[in-house]
Amino acid sequence: MKTGPAGRNLIQSYEKLRLKAYQDSGGVWTIGWGHTGPEVHEGLVWTVERCNSQFEADLLVFENGVSRLVQVQLTQNQFAALVCFAYNVGLDEDADTKAEGLGDSTLLKKLNAGDYEGAAEEFKKWNKVNGRALLGLMIRRAAEVALFRMGGDDETKNENA
Repeated sequence: MKTGPAGRNLIQSYEKLRLKAYQDSGGVWTIGWGHTGPEVHEGLVWTVERCNSQFEADLLVFENGVSRLVQVQLTQNQFAALVCFAYNVGLDEDADTKAEGLGDSTLLKKLNAGDYEGAAEEFKKWNKVNGRALLGLMIRRAAEVALFRMGGDDETKNENA
């Protein structure tokens, strides 16, 4: 599955384009459309083209990760919501069982058990940075849940909602 326009717009509406590296609310150096990594550091500047190219590469990583982790059937909207979620919190495909992202989350466990509604309820629990709830994350999680619950396979219907 690929993330369609509504999912892409959702991610970009929360990530915002930044051409100069900055520290996010968790102190992580970030640039472009929410890109993080060892190459991102203070003073780094990218072009819009570089940011857009990295967004496509990052999106592919999260689409592939969601596809690997999820073992149940998803609608296009559910897939897009999960990609947006993972783009923000990470895939967490490591060896431990600590929930540091989608991989070890109760959200994923409930979803893979077929409990779609239980999984939807789990999104809102991911609203903290360093133990502090942030309004921006509460709003983002609500938007992801709304997309997840929308149903149907035509993600483009969300564009006019």
